[in-house]
Formats: sequence, structure tokens, C-alpha cells
Amino acid sequence: MTSTEQTLTAQQEAGDRRRWFALAIVMTAAFMDLVDVTIVNIAIPSIKQDAGASLSQIQWITAGYALAFAAGLITGGRLGDIHGRRRLFLIGIAGFTVASALCGFAANPEMLVASRILQGGMAAMMVPQVLSIVHATFPAHERGKVFGLFGAVVGLGAVSGPLLGALLTEWNLFGLHWRPIFLINLPVGIVAFLLGRRYITESRAPKAVKLDLVGVALVTLGLLMLLYPLTRGRELGWPLWGYLSMAGAFGVFAALVVYERRKAARDGSPLIELSLFRVKSFAAGIAVQTVFGVALGIFFLVWTLYMQIGLGWSPLRAGLTGVPFSLAVSTAAGMSVQKLVPRFGRGVLQAGALIMATGVLLYIWESHHYGLGIASWQMALPLVVMGVGMGLIVAPLTDAVLSEVPREHAGSASGLINTVQQMGNALGLGLVSVVFFGVIGDKLTRAQVGPAFVNGFQHALWWVAGVMGVIFLLMSALPKRPAQHVEGAADAPVAEKEPELVP
Repeated sequence: MTSTEQTLTAQQEAGDRRRWFALAIVMTAAFMDLVDVTIVNIAIPSIKQDAGASLSQIQWITAGYALAFAAGLITGGRLGDIHGRRRLFLIGIAGFTVASALCGFAANPEMLVASRILQGGMAAMMVPQVLSIVHATFPAHERGKVFGLFGAVVGLGAVSGPLLGALLTEWNLFGLHWRPIFLINLPVGIVAFLLGRRYITESRAPKAVKLDLVGVALVTLGLLMLLYPLTRGRELGWPLWGYLSMAGAFGVFAALVVYERRKAARDGSPLIELSLFRVKSFAAGIAVQTVFGVALGIFFLVWTLYMQIGLGWSPLRAGLTGVPFSLAVSTAAGMSVQKLVPRFGRGVLQAGALIMATGVLLYIWESHHYGLGIASWQMALPLVVMGVGMGLIVAPLTDAVLSEVPREHAGSASGLINTVQQMGNALGLGLVSVVFFGVIGDKLTRAQVGPAFVNGFQHALWWVAGVMGVIFLLMSALPKRPAQHVEGAADAPVAEKEPELVP
């Protein structure tokens, strides 16, 4: 081998190492976001007790993150296309790390809520760049292996988040109680930022879609007008302004539709591509994603409060109780995509909705039958059934929704799917004040807390079961056999053309 050939080989090997380092960095960032969503839920009761957070502030600690993430997700993707994915990724991860520090050192619940909203906004800058950078860094024939690794990271985040949150809260490191669940992001974020500057190659879209800041403002305003009265209404005695605000939210959403139509006609860069809703399967799928997000938002917050405050369990016991659920979701998700959906099509998703509803009803029965004496092992059966049902839905749903979407709108459709799921989650968290806190009552004595939370949990689960029934009906509009013909259909919003590498 000549010296020139040796030099070229060394350069190729260095480039290969560089892109795999870049992959590890962006996967770490994705893992941080996934864990941060699940890690907070398990610490909510500790935050309530230690920081003195009110019930509405508890909801906003979780819903504020989801709302900011949803509102900025599409814009974050477009900013990366315009100004560079590496640049936006670094801005996002730096901001996410700073926001995590502010959460960890929050002096009061109000500061914690504001910091969580900032954290969600920074996640919206960071997360859309992850799969865009993968597209820019790896050729098409290698992306299958890369997305398989991404799926493993998602599964690991789902399992490890609650356990990590439980351990950090239980250990009470340095007397900081719940704060380490946020502070753990600091060393990870700093290292990812420094390595990202060195190893991630900059890329942009050759022809990026323009920003739609007015659309973002209208979406955010409409959701705030809907969510704020929901979370504060019970505490304030459901004042008239709350009902007027919620009614006015639908007027804002109507104005959003009118504006988006004009924006599309003017420059072809709306926040929401309304023409997609002419595709029956896409419209139904968006409804499924939204309603499914509502169900998950209600369940996970109420479930945590039920176990730790109602039953008096430690964070670690609550975290370990959820392990069968996480494992069932991961296992069923893998089977649904690889073996079941190719053979049975839409029926797998509908079966998932019915199985999850069955698990919810079984959980209601067990909670009623065993009361305050229920054990972790007795919860395993309904949680596994629910996890199997959820796994059959979450993995193949995106492909089913996108299977009839025109190829040129794949990026817009993918971004919209991720956005509405987060919006549904925020709405579900807001509804907790109605379906759970509205049932348990105020000023409970210590003896009344347990029975009240058990009753509230059962009431909230009836809502979740009803939502799963609605999802089952909506799924009848999905294609019988989803065709995976849209490249990047399951991705976050990415460029619709091959990205342009920037030296």
C-alpha cells in the first residue's frame, strides 16, 4: 500500500470514528430528554412535600414542559434546517443544561415551573436535530442499523427514567431531596456540548421552509387559554373568566386555521400543513395521537400520586412497581413492528387499544378490591396487560398515520404528529385537576388522604378507559395495511431533501 493510500485509509477511518462519536453524542441528548420526562413524575410527591408546591403547580411542572416542547418542536426543526443542525443542537443542549441547573436550584415552586417551561423550550431546539443529524451523517443503507440503536435508546430511557428518579430521590444526596433528578443533567450536558462542538459536522437543508412565528404564537395562546383555567379553576372556585378563556381558546384555534391557510397561499411555509387533513388516515391518526397523549398525561401523573401519597409508598417502591409495565411496552413494541403489523395490519393497533383498556379496567377492579392493602406484585398483572396494549400502539402508529401522506409532505407530517402528541399530553395533565383532584376534595385529614386518593385514582382510570374506547373507534379510519413507503416517516421533522453538509 502506497503512502497516499495509507493516508486516505487513515482519513476514512478517522471520518468513520467521527460520525459514530457524533451519533453517541446526539443519542445521549435524546436519552436525556426521554429520561427527564419520566424521571420527574416519580419525584412529584417529593417536590410537593419539600418545596410546598400546590396541586396546580404540580401539574404545571409537568404540563409546562410538554407545552413548551410542543409549541417549539416544528420551529426548532426549521431553525436547524435554516441555521445549521449542529448549531441549533448545541444551543439546545446548552440551554437544556442551564435550565436543568435552574430547576435543581429553584428557590420556590414558581421558579421551578418557569425553569421547566424553559427546559421544554430548549428540548424543542435540541430534539428535532437528533434524527436530522443522523440523516446528514449516515448514508441511507446504514440508517436502518442506526434507527435500531435509537429504538434501543428509547426503550432504555423508558425503563431507566423512573428507576433513576426513584433512586436519586430515595438517596437524598447531600440532603438535596428531589433536586439531583435535574442536577444529574449538568455533567452529561456539559460533556455532550463540548464533544458535540468537536465531532458533529454542520449541515443545513438546501431549501429550508420559512419560520411561522405567528402560527407558534397562536397555538401557544390557544393552549394556554385552555390549560390555565383547567389547572387553576378548581382552586379558584371555577370563576367566570375561566369558562370565557376556555371558550375563547376555540376562537383562537379558528383564527389559527384561517391564518395558516393564508400563510400557505402566500409563501408555502405554514406551521401546520392543512392540506394533510384531507388525507383521511392522517386526520384520524392525528386525532388518535392527540387523544392517546391525553390518556397518558392523565394516567402517569395520577398513578404516581396514587402510589406515593395515597398508598404511602417510597419513590423506590413506586419506581420498581412500574418496571413490568416498561418491559411489557418495550417487548410488545418490538413484536408489533417486526412480526404482527406486517401480518395483521390495523387490527394490531385496534387490539392494542382494547388490551390497554382491559388492563385499565383490571387495575380499577384490583384497586377497589384490595384498597389500601394492595401490593406491588398484585399490580403486576394489570400493568403488564396495559404495557402490552400500549406497546402494540406506540411503535407502529406513526407509520400507519404517514402511510398515505404524499412524500413531499413527510417532514411536515412527522413534525405535526410529534407536536400533537405533546399537546395531548399537556391537555391530559391539565385535565388531572378535573378527573382526579376534583374528586379527592380539599383539606383532607391524614386518615382521609389514602381512601380519597384511591377513589380519585379509580375515577381517573375510568376516564382513561373511556379514552381508549374512543381511540379504538378512531383507528377504524387508519389504513388496513400501512405501507412504509415514506422515507423518514417515523422521524422528527427533517429536511425533505438530502441535507447539505457545511464544512
